Amino acid sequence: MQAQNERQIKGQEIARLEGAIQRVNEYSYRVKSQSGKGDYEVISSEFGWGCSCPDHTYRSQKCKHIHAVEFSLTIRKKVESQIVIAPVPIGNCPRCKSERVVRHGVRKNKSGTIQRYFCKECKFWFTLNIGFEKMHASPQMITTAMQLYFSGESLRNVQKFLHLQGIKISHVSVYKWIGKYVTLMQEYLDQITPQVSGTWRTDELYLKVKGNTKYLYALMDDETRFWIAQQIADTKYTQDVRPLFKEGKEVAGKKPDMLISDGAHNFHEAYLKEFWSKVPPRTSHIRHIHIAGDMNNNKMERMNGEVRDREKVMRGLKKQDTAVLKGYQLYHNYFRPHEGLGGQTPAEAANIKIEGRNKWMTVIQNASVDLN
Repeated sequence: MQAQNERQIKGQEIARLEGAIQRVNEYSYRVKSQSGKGDYEVISSEFGWGCSCPDHTYRSQKCKHIHAVEFSLTIRKKVESQIVIAPVPIGNCPRCKSERVVRHGVRKNKSGTIQRYFCKECKFWFTLNIGFEKMHASPQMITTAMQLYFSGESLRNVQKFLHLQGIKISHVSVYKWIGKYVTLMQEYLDQITPQVSGTWRTDELYLKVKGNTKYLYALMDDETRFWIAQQIADTKYTQDVRPLFKEGKEVAGKKPDMLISDGAHNFHEAYLKEFWSKVPPRTSHIRHIHIAGDMNNNKMERMNGEVRDREKVMRGLKKQDTAVLKGYQLYHNYFRPHEGLGGQTPAEAANIKIEGRNKWMTVIQNASVDLN
Protein backbone atom coordinates (compact mmCIF):
# COMPACT_ATOMS: atom_id res chain seq x y z
CA MET A 1 0.00 0.00 0.00
CA GLN A 2 2.83 2.38 0.88
CA ALA A 3 4.59 1.66 -2.43
CA GLN A 4 1.38 2.37 -4.32
CA ASN A 5 0.95 5.68 -2.50
CA GLU A 6 4.51 6.60 -3.44
CA ARG A 7 3.69 5.83 -7.09
CA GLN A 8 0.65 8.14 -6.88
CA ILE A 9 2.75 10.97 -5.43
CA LYS A 10 5.43 10.53 -8.12
CA GLY A 11 2.72 10.40 -10.77
CA GLN A 12 1.34 13.74 -9.60
CA GLU A 13 4.84 15.21 -9.69
CA ILE A 14 5.25 14.06 -13.31
CA ALA A 15 1.82 15.43 -14.30
CA ARG A 16 2.72 18.86 -12.97
CA LEU A 17 5.86 19.08 -15.15
CA GLU A 18 5.29 21.12 -18.30
CA GLY A 19 5.36 18.94 -21.41
CA ALA A 20 5.79 15.71 -19.44
CA ILE A 21 2.65 14.12 -20.94
CA GLN A 22 1.92 14.17 -24.67
CA ARG A 23 -1.41 13.00 -26.05
CA VAL A 24 -0.91 10.79 -29.13
CA ASN A 25 -4.60 10.02 -29.63
CA GLU A 26 -7.71 9.33 -27.56
CA TYR A 27 -6.26 6.09 -26.17
CA SER A 28 -2.49 6.63 -26.20
CA TYR A 29 -0.10 8.94 -24.33
CA ARG A 30 3.65 9.37 -24.13
CA VAL A 31 4.98 10.13 -20.64
CA LYS A 32 8.51 11.30 -19.92
CA SER A 33 10.48 9.44 -17.27
CA GLN A 34 11.35 11.37 -14.12
CA SER A 35 15.02 11.20 -15.08
CA GLY A 36 14.17 12.94 -18.35
CA LYS A 37 16.26 10.46 -20.36
CA GLY A 38 13.37 8.69 -22.06
CA ASP A 39 9.65 8.26 -22.26
CA TYR A 40 7.06 5.50 -22.00
CA GLU A 41 3.84 4.70 -23.84
CA VAL A 42 0.68 4.59 -21.74
CA ILE A 43 -2.32 3.01 -23.46
CA SER A 44 -5.98 2.78 -22.45
CA SER A 45 -7.77 -0.41 -23.50
CA GLU A 46 -10.86 -2.38 -22.58
CA PHE A 47 -8.69 -4.20 -20.00
CA GLY A 48 -7.58 -0.96 -18.33
CA TRP A 49 -4.37 1.06 -18.46
CA GLY A 50 -1.08 -0.36 -19.71
CA CYS A 51 2.45 1.10 -19.70
CA SER A 52 5.68 0.12 -21.42
CA CYS A 53 7.81 0.83 -18.32
CA PRO A 54 9.49 -2.09 -16.46
CA ASP A 55 7.45 -1.48 -13.30
CA HIS A 56 4.20 -2.25 -15.12
CA THR A 57 5.59 -4.71 -17.66
CA TYR A 58 7.38 -7.04 -15.24
CA ARG A 59 5.60 -6.39 -11.93
CA SER A 60 2.08 -5.74 -13.30
CA GLN A 61 1.86 -2.71 -11.01
CA LYS A 62 -0.11 0.46 -11.65
CA CYS A 63 2.97 2.58 -12.26
CA LYS A 64 3.62 6.26 -11.70
CA HIS A 65 3.24 6.96 -15.42
CA ILE A 66 -0.34 5.63 -15.41
CA HIS A 67 -1.05 7.67 -12.28
CA ALA A 68 0.40 10.74 -14.06
CA VAL A 69 -1.96 10.32 -17.03
CA GLU A 70 -4.99 9.78 -14.77
CA PHE A 71 -4.09 12.82 -12.69
CA SER A 72 -3.61 14.93 -15.83
CA LEU A 73 -6.99 13.84 -17.21
CA THR A 74 -8.65 14.73 -13.89
CA ILE A 75 -7.12 18.21 -13.98
CA ARG A 76 -8.15 18.69 -17.61
CA LYS A 77 -11.72 17.61 -16.89
CA LYS A 78 -11.88 20.00 -13.95
CA VAL A 79 -10.57 22.93 -16.01
CA GLU A 80 -13.00 22.19 -18.86
CA SER A 81 -15.92 22.21 -16.44
CA GLN A 82 -14.86 25.46 -14.78
CA ILE A 83 -17.45 28.24 -14.83
CA VAL A 84 -15.92 31.62 -15.64
CA ILE A 85 -17.70 34.90 -14.89
CA ALA A 86 -15.91 37.42 -17.08
CA PRO A 87 -16.25 41.23 -17.08
CA VAL A 88 -19.10 42.43 -19.29
CA PRO A 89 -17.63 43.42 -22.67
CA ILE A 90 -18.20 46.84 -24.17
CA GLY A 91 -21.40 46.85 -26.20
CA ASN A 92 -22.04 48.34 -29.61
CA CYS A 93 -22.21 52.08 -30.13
CA PRO A 94 -25.68 53.29 -29.04
CA ARG A 95 -25.84 55.65 -32.06
CA CYS A 96 -24.60 53.63 -35.07
CA LYS A 97 -24.46 50.13 -33.52
CA SER A 98 -20.86 49.75 -34.62
CA GLU A 99 -18.54 47.35 -32.81
CA ARG A 100 -15.55 49.67 -33.29
CA VAL A 101 -15.73 50.97 -29.72
CA VAL A 102 -12.74 51.69 -27.47
CA ARG A 103 -12.18 52.98 -23.94
CA HIS A 104 -11.13 56.61 -23.97
CA GLY A 105 -10.55 58.31 -20.63
CA VAL A 106 -12.97 58.89 -17.78
CA ARG A 107 -15.61 61.45 -16.92
CA LYS A 108 -15.21 63.04 -13.51
CA ASN A 109 -18.00 64.51 -11.44
CA LYS A 110 -18.88 64.95 -7.76
CA SER A 111 -19.93 61.29 -7.57
CA GLY A 112 -16.62 59.93 -8.85
CA THR A 113 -15.30 58.78 -12.22
CA ILE A 114 -17.14 56.92 -14.98
CA GLN A 115 -15.45 55.22 -17.93
CA ARG A 116 -15.91 56.97 -21.29
CA TYR A 117 -16.06 55.21 -24.65
CA PHE A 118 -15.41 56.39 -28.19
CA CYS A 119 -16.92 55.03 -31.39
CA LYS A 120 -14.38 55.06 -34.22
CA GLU A 121 -17.15 54.71 -36.78
CA CYS A 122 -19.37 57.73 -36.05
CA LYS A 123 -16.98 59.60 -33.66
CA PHE A 124 -19.55 59.47 -30.86
CA TRP A 125 -18.57 59.76 -27.17
CA PHE A 126 -20.68 57.93 -24.60
CA THR A 127 -20.61 56.29 -21.16
CA LEU A 128 -21.83 52.88 -19.98
CA ASN A 129 -22.72 52.31 -16.37
CA ILE A 130 -24.16 48.79 -16.41
CA GLY A 131 -25.68 47.86 -13.09
CA PHE A 132 -25.11 51.30 -11.55
CA GLU A 133 -27.51 53.42 -13.56
CA LYS A 134 -28.95 56.46 -11.73
CA MET A 135 -26.65 55.91 -8.75
CA HIS A 136 -25.14 59.08 -7.28
CA ALA A 137 -21.88 57.34 -6.37
CA SER A 138 -19.53 55.73 -8.86
CA PRO A 139 -19.32 51.94 -9.28
CA GLN A 140 -15.84 52.03 -7.72
CA MET A 141 -17.12 53.76 -4.57
CA ILE A 142 -20.15 51.48 -4.21
CA THR A 143 -18.14 48.27 -4.62
CA THR A 144 -15.40 49.59 -2.32
CA ALA A 145 -18.04 50.36 0.32
CA MET A 146 -19.38 46.80 0.09
CA GLN A 147 -15.88 45.33 0.34
CA LEU A 148 -15.11 47.44 3.42
CA TYR A 149 -18.40 46.59 5.10
CA PHE A 150 -18.22 42.82 4.64
CA SER A 151 -14.54 42.71 5.55
CA GLY A 152 -15.37 44.13 8.98
CA GLU A 153 -16.05 47.88 8.94
CA SER A 154 -19.24 49.41 10.35
CA LEU A 155 -21.67 51.39 8.22
CA ARG A 156 -20.50 54.64 9.82
CA ASN A 157 -16.85 53.83 9.23
CA VAL A 158 -17.65 53.16 5.58
CA GLN A 159 -19.47 56.50 5.50
CA LYS A 160 -16.38 58.25 6.92
CA PHE A 161 -14.19 56.65 4.26
CA LEU A 162 -16.52 57.86 1.50
CA HIS A 163 -16.48 61.37 2.99
CA LEU A 164 -12.68 61.35 2.73
CA GLN A 165 -13.08 60.51 -0.96
CA GLY A 166 -15.39 63.49 -1.43
CA ILE A 167 -18.62 61.47 -1.47
CA LYS A 168 -21.20 62.98 0.89
CA ILE A 169 -23.49 60.09 1.71
CA SER A 170 -25.28 58.79 4.81
CA HIS A 171 -24.73 55.41 6.43
CA VAL A 172 -28.37 54.62 5.60
CA SER A 173 -27.59 54.96 1.89
CA VAL A 174 -24.69 52.53 2.28
CA TYR A 175 -27.08 50.05 3.87
CA LYS A 176 -29.50 50.49 0.96
CA TRP A 177 -26.67 49.81 -1.51
CA ILE A 178 -25.94 46.56 0.33
CA GLY A 179 -29.59 45.47 0.24
CA LYS A 180 -29.96 46.32 -3.45
CA TYR A 181 -26.81 44.67 -4.76
CA VAL A 182 -26.83 41.62 -2.47
CA THR A 183 -30.30 40.77 -3.79
CA LEU A 184 -29.18 41.34 -7.38
CA MET A 185 -26.03 39.21 -7.05
CA GLN A 186 -27.79 36.44 -5.13
CA GLU A 187 -30.44 35.98 -7.83
CA TYR A 188 -27.69 35.70 -10.45
CA LEU A 189 -25.26 33.45 -8.53
CA ASP A 190 -28.05 31.11 -7.38
CA GLN A 191 -28.28 29.94 -11.01
CA ILE A 192 -24.72 28.55 -10.85
CA THR A 193 -24.08 25.10 -9.36
CA PRO A 194 -20.84 24.89 -7.33
CA GLN A 195 -18.83 21.68 -7.68
CA VAL A 196 -18.65 20.75 -4.03
CA SER A 197 -17.36 17.52 -2.51
CA GLY A 198 -19.38 14.70 -0.99
CA THR A 199 -18.68 15.65 2.64
CA TRP A 200 -20.72 18.45 4.20
CA ARG A 201 -20.66 19.96 7.67
CA THR A 202 -23.43 21.67 9.59
CA ASP A 203 -23.59 23.64 12.82
CA GLU A 204 -25.40 26.55 14.44
CA LEU A 205 -24.44 29.71 16.30
CA TYR A 206 -26.54 32.15 18.25
CA LEU A 207 -26.90 35.79 17.34
CA LYS A 208 -29.03 38.75 18.36
CA VAL A 209 -31.90 40.06 16.25
CA LYS A 210 -33.52 43.16 17.79
CA GLY A 211 -32.07 42.03 21.12
CA ASN A 212 -33.65 38.57 20.91
CA THR A 213 -31.55 35.40 20.66
CA LYS A 214 -31.82 33.62 17.31
CA TYR A 215 -29.81 30.79 15.77
CA LEU A 216 -28.06 30.77 12.42
CA TYR A 217 -27.85 27.24 10.99
CA ALA A 218 -25.26 26.83 8.24
CA LEU A 219 -24.31 24.06 5.82
CA MET A 220 -20.74 24.04 4.47
CA ASP A 221 -18.76 21.84 2.08
CA ASP A 222 -15.78 20.23 3.80
CA GLU A 223 -13.29 20.34 0.90
CA THR A 224 -13.97 23.74 -0.69
CA ARG A 225 -15.42 25.46 2.42
CA PHE A 226 -18.26 26.68 0.21
CA TRP A 227 -21.13 27.96 2.38
CA ILE A 228 -23.98 26.06 0.75
CA ALA A 229 -27.09 27.14 2.68
CA GLN A 230 -28.29 28.99 5.78
CA GLN A 231 -31.42 29.15 7.95
CA ILE A 232 -32.46 31.51 10.78
CA ALA A 233 -34.30 29.79 13.64
CA ASP A 234 -35.85 30.63 17.01
CA THR A 235 -34.65 27.52 18.86
CA LYS A 236 -31.48 25.45 19.01
CA TYR A 237 -32.36 21.79 19.60
CA THR A 238 -35.99 21.57 18.47
CA GLN A 239 -35.95 23.63 15.25
CA ASP A 240 -36.86 21.73 12.08
CA VAL A 241 -33.76 22.17 9.88
CA ARG A 242 -35.11 20.30 6.88
CA PRO A 243 -35.34 23.58 4.91
CA LEU A 244 -31.56 23.97 5.39
CA PHE A 245 -30.82 20.51 4.00
CA LYS A 246 -33.39 20.85 1.24
CA GLU A 247 -31.83 24.12 0.11
CA GLY A 248 -28.42 22.43 0.23
CA LYS A 249 -29.59 19.74 -2.21
CA GLU A 250 -30.99 22.38 -4.55
CA VAL A 251 -27.84 24.52 -4.49
CA ALA A 252 -25.39 21.62 -4.95
CA GLY A 253 -27.61 19.57 -7.23
CA LYS A 254 -26.98 16.44 -5.15
CA LYS A 255 -26.98 14.86 -1.70
CA PRO A 256 -23.76 14.50 0.29
CA ASP A 257 -22.01 11.17 0.83
CA MET A 258 -21.32 12.15 4.45
CA LEU A 259 -22.85 14.70 6.82
CA ILE A 260 -20.88 15.83 9.88
CA SER A 261 -22.70 17.53 12.77
CA ASP A 262 -22.82 17.62 16.54
CA GLY A 263 -25.15 15.34 18.49
CA ALA A 264 -28.22 17.60 18.28
CA HIS A 265 -31.28 15.46 17.58
CA ASN A 266 -32.83 17.87 15.07
CA PHE A 267 -29.85 17.42 12.73
CA HIS A 268 -30.37 13.65 12.68
CA GLU A 269 -34.13 13.98 12.15
CA ALA A 270 -33.60 16.28 9.15
CA TYR A 271 -30.89 13.94 7.84
CA LEU A 272 -33.26 10.97 7.92
CA LYS A 273 -35.95 12.86 6.03
CA GLU A 274 -33.81 14.69 3.45
CA PHE A 275 -30.60 12.69 2.91
CA TRP A 276 -31.05 9.06 3.99
CA SER A 277 -32.44 6.46 1.59
CA LYS A 278 -33.11 2.73 1.69
CA VAL A 279 -31.13 2.06 -1.48
CA PRO A 280 -27.47 2.89 -2.20
CA PRO A 281 -25.78 5.27 -2.46
CA ARG A 282 -26.59 6.26 1.10
CA THR A 283 -25.53 9.36 3.00
CA SER A 284 -23.78 8.55 6.27
CA HIS A 285 -24.14 10.79 9.33
CA ILE A 286 -21.28 11.45 11.73
CA ARG A 287 -22.93 12.76 14.90
CA HIS A 288 -20.21 12.60 17.53
CA ILE A 289 -17.71 15.41 17.11
CA HIS A 290 -14.36 15.22 18.92
CA ILE A 291 -12.11 18.16 19.77
CA ALA A 292 -9.10 16.45 18.18
CA GLY A 293 -8.72 14.02 15.29
CA ASP A 294 -10.47 13.68 11.94
CA MET A 295 -13.97 13.98 13.32
CA ASN A 296 -13.66 17.51 14.66
CA ASN A 297 -15.74 20.41 13.37
CA ASN A 298 -12.97 22.99 13.37
CA LYS A 299 -13.67 24.18 9.81
CA MET A 300 -17.27 24.92 10.72
CA GLU A 301 -16.24 26.68 13.93
CA ARG A 302 -13.86 28.86 11.91
CA MET A 303 -16.69 29.99 9.65
CA ASN A 304 -18.89 30.63 12.69
CA GLY A 305 -16.10 32.84 14.03
CA GLU A 306 -16.18 34.91 10.83
CA VAL A 307 -19.91 35.55 11.27
CA ARG A 308 -19.45 36.26 14.98
CA ASP A 309 -16.78 38.89 14.23
CA ARG A 310 -19.09 40.53 11.70
CA GLU A 311 -22.02 40.54 14.15
CA LYS A 312 -19.93 42.20 16.89
CA VAL A 313 -19.26 45.17 14.64
CA MET A 314 -22.98 45.46 13.82
CA ARG A 315 -23.92 45.02 17.53
CA GLY A 316 -26.64 42.59 16.51
CA LEU A 317 -29.03 42.48 13.57
CA LYS A 318 -31.96 44.86 13.21
CA LYS A 319 -34.27 42.40 11.46
CA GLN A 320 -34.35 38.70 10.72
CA ASP A 321 -34.72 38.88 6.93
CA THR A 322 -31.79 41.30 6.56
CA ALA A 323 -29.63 41.12 3.44
CA VAL A 324 -26.51 41.30 5.60
CA LEU A 325 -26.32 37.56 6.34
CA LYS A 326 -26.94 36.60 2.71
CA GLY A 327 -24.40 39.23 1.74
CA TYR A 328 -21.83 37.79 4.07
CA GLN A 329 -22.49 34.34 2.61
CA LEU A 330 -21.74 35.76 -0.85
CA TYR A 331 -18.63 37.51 0.49
CA HIS A 332 -17.41 34.30 2.16
CA ASN A 333 -17.93 32.24 -1.01
CA TYR A 334 -16.93 34.56 -3.84
CA PHE A 335 -14.78 37.44 -2.59
CA ARG A 336 -12.85 36.41 0.54
CA PRO A 337 -9.60 34.47 -0.04
CA HIS A 338 -8.99 31.69 2.48
CA GLU A 339 -5.56 30.70 3.75
CA GLY A 340 -6.75 27.11 4.16
CA LEU A 341 -7.46 27.01 0.41
CA GLY A 342 -4.09 28.41 -0.61
CA GLY A 343 -5.42 31.93 -1.14
CA GLN A 344 -8.39 30.80 -3.22
CA THR A 345 -11.99 31.69 -2.53
CA PRO A 346 -14.40 28.80 -1.86
CA ALA A 347 -16.02 29.55 -5.22
CA GLU A 348 -12.69 29.12 -7.02
CA ALA A 349 -12.14 25.84 -5.16
CA ALA A 350 -15.65 24.85 -6.34
CA ASN A 351 -14.70 25.66 -9.97
CA ILE A 352 -16.34 29.09 -10.23
CA LYS A 353 -13.88 31.76 -11.32
CA ILE A 354 -14.65 35.49 -11.30
CA GLU A 355 -12.37 37.53 -13.55
CA GLY A 356 -11.55 41.22 -13.57
CA ARG A 357 -9.75 43.63 -11.25
CA ASN A 358 -12.99 44.39 -9.41
CA LYS A 359 -14.86 41.13 -8.81
CA TRP A 360 -17.81 42.91 -7.21
CA MET A 361 -18.30 44.94 -10.39
CA THR A 362 -17.94 41.86 -12.60
CA VAL A 363 -20.72 40.02 -10.74
CA ILE A 364 -23.02 43.05 -10.50
CA GLN A 365 -22.71 43.85 -14.20
CA ASN A 366 -23.28 40.24 -15.23
CA ALA A 367 -26.29 40.05 -12.92
CA SER A 368 -27.71 43.24 -14.46
CA VAL A 369 -27.23 41.97 -18.01
CA ASP A 370 -28.79 38.63 -17.05
CA LEU A 371 -31.78 40.43 -15.51
CA ASN A 372 -32.39 42.37 -18.71
